[in-house]
Amino acid sequence: MTDITYNQVYAVGVPIVLLMILVEVLASNWNKKSYYTKGDTLCTVGLLIGNITMVYAFKGITLALHFYVFQYKLFDIFQEIPLWINWILTFVLIDFVFYIYHRMSHRVRFLWAIHMSHHSSEEMNFAVSFRQAWFGPVSKIPFFIILPLIGLDPTIIAIAGVISTLWGIVGHTQIINKLGPLEWIFNTPSHHRVHHGANEQYIDKNYGNLLIIWDRMFGTFESEKESVRFGLVKNVNTYNPVKITFMGWKEILDDIKQSKSLSHSLYLFFGPPNTRRKEQF
Repeated sequence: MTDITYNQVYAVGVPIVLLMILVEVLASNWNKKSYYTKGDTLCTVGLLIGNITMVYAFKGITLALHFYVFQYKLFDIFQEIPLWINWILTFVLIDFVFYIYHRMSHRVRFLWAIHMSHHSSEEMNFAVSFRQAWFGPVSKIPFFIILPLIGLDPTIIAIAGVISTLWGIVGHTQIINKLGPLEWIFNTPSHHRVHHGANEQYIDKNYGNLLIIWDRMFGTFESEKESVRFGLVKNVNTYNPVKITFMGWKEILDDIKQSKSLSHSLYLFFGPPNTRRKEQF
């Protein structure tokens, strides 16, 4: 249903992203601010390599699973509407599923053990967007499988997903201020800085990727007011990507070893992260 390919998206997107990083580095030097540090950037590269490895390892499996599920789709309406509407609905629904997945990744401990690596940087720059979890491509599968099941075309899902990911890069910067009326609809850099904040009022806010409307609808929105302190509530204090990747898992296993019942062990695995145990989902 589409003539757009992965290669075409990357051919346009990658040069733009590299130009954005160059502009940000120049702005950093011009303003005499340290938006980039060597250790943090190298750590990001290490996490990115692991993530890309997993993406390619599961890319074929994920796409094949989507096409398989698509055979048993629940609705045919997406094949009956104009293609341009199909694309818009695909972007919107991808973003809605991402909101659910992202929120769960902050509220369910084993998912947070995967996702925390993305928040482990105490910097905020375009490169941080590439600081992706090694097991992220696997943890997304149960959530995004709903899209072909309801009838969205797997090819359009795949291409729209890449474009949405490229948009997500834009939010990771300190050089773009608030964007006026766009702040009401889109997940702007200002909104995403809040998401990466360790300030008490910023924790677990603004989960959307493309749109901010889900956060406004479901009570997880917070606007950027005071200066953002980036990183975790308890920072990792290491640039080792392997340690960061498995740090959360080690803490879960250590806690389970101390558990005295199966129900408590399950709670330690599926319940909220350490810093959120007294809060509700």
